[in-house]
Amino acid sequence: MLRKKRESATDDFQHNESENPEENLLPEKKTVEETLSKTSLNQTSKYPVKPHRSVSSKKLNKAAVNPWRRAVRLFGMALVIGIFIIGFFAIYFSRDLPSIAQLEVYKPKLSTKVYSADGKVIKEFFKERRTRVPFNKIPKNVVNALLATEDHRFYNHWGVDMIRFVKAAMVNTASLSSKEGFSSLTQQLARNLYFDFEKTLSRKIKEILTAIQIEKTYSKNEIIEMYLTHMYFGNDAYGIQAAAKNFFGKDAAELTLEESAYLIGHLQAPSYYVRNPDAADRRKIIVLKRMLDCGFISRAEYDETKPRKVVLTTTREEEIVGVAPYFSEHVRQELETLQDSLKFNIYEGGLSVFTTLDTRAQSVAENAYRESVKEKFIGLDKFGAGVVKANAKTYLTRYLQREGVDSETIAKLLQNPRSVDSLCKFYGTVQASLVALDPTNGRILAMIGGRDFNKYKLNHVTQIARQPGSTFKPFLYTVAIDNGYSPAFKLLNQDVVLIMEDGKRWTPQNYDGKRGGPTTLRDAIARSLNLVAIRLMQEIVPAQQVVAYAHKMGIETPLMPVDALALGVSDVIPLQIVSAYGVFANKGIRVEPVSILRIEDRDGNVIYQHVPKYKEVLSAETAFIMADMMKSSIEWGTGKYARAYGFDRPAGVKTGTTQKWSDGWYIGFTPQMVTGVWVGFDTYEFNLGSKNPGEVTAAPIWGRFMAHALKDMDLPVEDFEMPPGVVRLEICKESGQLANTACPEKIKEVFNAKFQPTDHCTIHTGAKSGKKKKGVGF
Repeated sequence: MLRKKRESATDDFQHNESENPEENLLPEKKTVEETLSKTSLNQTSKYPVKPHRSVSSKKLNKAAVNPWRRAVRLFGMALVIGIFIIGFFAIYFSRDLPSIAQLEVYKPKLSTKVYSADGKVIKEFFKERRTRVPFNKIPKNVVNALLATEDHRFYNHWGVDMIRFVKAAMVNTASLSSKEGFSSLTQQLARNLYFDFEKTLSRKIKEILTAIQIEKTYSKNEIIEMYLTHMYFGNDAYGIQAAAKNFFGKDAAELTLEESAYLIGHLQAPSYYVRNPDAADRRKIIVLKRMLDCGFISRAEYDETKPRKVVLTTTREEEIVGVAPYFSEHVRQELETLQDSLKFNIYEGGLSVFTTLDTRAQSVAENAYRESVKEKFIGLDKFGAGVVKANAKTYLTRYLQREGVDSETIAKLLQNPRSVDSLCKFYGTVQASLVALDPTNGRILAMIGGRDFNKYKLNHVTQIARQPGSTFKPFLYTVAIDNGYSPAFKLLNQDVVLIMEDGKRWTPQNYDGKRGGPTTLRDAIARSLNLVAIRLMQEIVPAQQVVAYAHKMGIETPLMPVDALALGVSDVIPLQIVSAYGVFANKGIRVEPVSILRIEDRDGNVIYQHVPKYKEVLSAETAFIMADMMKSSIEWGTGKYARAYGFDRPAGVKTGTTQKWSDGWYIGFTPQMVTGVWVGFDTYEFNLGSKNPGEVTAAPIWGRFMAHALKDMDLPVEDFEMPPGVVRLEICKESGQLANTACPEKIKEVFNAKFQPTDHCTIHTGAKSGKKKKGVGF
């Protein structure tokens, strides 16, 4: 530019000089004539006077050269002053520029991606949804569209496009405005990375200086990669990858020519073009035309692409809340507990979080849940809403106060009939949860925490503690089996009296209200007999010992060491009790439930690796015997209802219903999977009703899920493996002793080999006498 200015000044001078050379010499000529005239008049000389040609020639040369020298001097002074000013501003503003270290380390705010066990992205956590894409994976059309519209001389300048700069200066000077911009692609990147968007001279100078430094630090391709990673495209999309996903539901590498032009066109005014699709289409055509003008596409490509309309994807609900929203939120909470020790930022760190969730199992869970809700819950929802509405002022005030709503707001809500109806439906909705784990490693395979994550954020798998009812009974039967009693051991199925903590007497009943005689432990757990369970607690297994077993198997909530514990009166967290059932399936080995397997930083470095912890809490013999006893529940006991929904594999299960039918449970397991379902209202003010125990409300979800999940995951049919320390013997059903040929009813039963019966039946003919052993019978 300086060279052009010099040439311009020289041309102007030469032009002025050549227009009328006579005028330039006129003053000097007049002076010579006057001098000669005066000399001839006033002085007489013998010799002719010679003209002073040499003097006139020197003066003429000086007159011609002086303007040129003055122009050069002025230009030189201006140049020095300009350099001085530029240097001053460079030094002055360099104090607020990003450091070299900052420039050398580009760390944009990247979203954290959560992956399922089968490699699918199930959730992203971000403040700015952004994914970095390497330059070699960015489509050529995207790069060309960017260069054509934003900076077609990008590869030929050093951070500032001087041609564009001069043009902008001329236009802005002529119009006395700043409407013409000249920001290069690198300047735009500098502004977005390090500065605000305030339109001031100082910011512009800093932007230019930073752009120059960026060009020194990075290659041209790296700058384009950074630009297409960082810039905002609208629709909550930062960077080309997020834009491709949000607008078209595909990866950036799959973008077509028209899609590339459409997205690049949004860079000019992202929010405007998102709100105005027609304007976005017109902008797309402008981008294509510029690509044509720059030679990036042919006329044929332009003509073919110009009329094409892009097909925008409709954002699906699962893309917003995730494939498994309750599980994803559980993972986010787990990440928050790790971020301080591992020094990462969940929302900006660009982490890759690899989880245990299996999308096949999750999909089956969602379908099973949805079908069962449609089948069983609609009537319960109406019932719940009706109960709340009948006592709206009392119930709604109580519920809203629990959530921290102030009295004034509550009063306003209660005065609005529409608000009251909405709140009654909200609080009257019956909830349900499902969680499935792999008992061999504790991995959570599927999780549904409630009816609708958008409405109900409470995770009914991990964030509630409810009475387990009869699903707690396996823990006390475990204590009995582990201490030498057999499934054939009998107790009376008769009334018992419990003294409660407040001194009141309680006489519990069986669910069906019936009583009976001596009943085996197998029959009692299969039919979920309350009276036998309490009698077992009172006569055989101390409450303190039951608490200890439950805790070591995975229950972490406080448990009251009282006889009523046999009926599950102490609250448990669903995830914990389901995990505890996994001990039966896993041969007595306890593995803590896990959701996160590995975390990698943005560069692929592993910063966290889960290491499973295995602990033997039961003998393999006890675990197998309990699993075998609980198989009776699904074969002919209270758990048989799950068979009606297509589940036909060997499994150990237990149903549960709490006092006043507030909660319904169904927990069961195969060797490969343990799954638990809970159903209930969020409040104890109303219940599911006497006709809706756990085997009615929870079994359909469990049965549908287990029937299809195991198949879809290609898991073979397996039964529980009997360890060497267990024997299966033929015994007399009546006596519980080894069967004789004369025994009318013989059954097969499993025993711990250490405590197997050795006496033959003494009731029927041919019985042999012998010493009684634990577990022989009543």
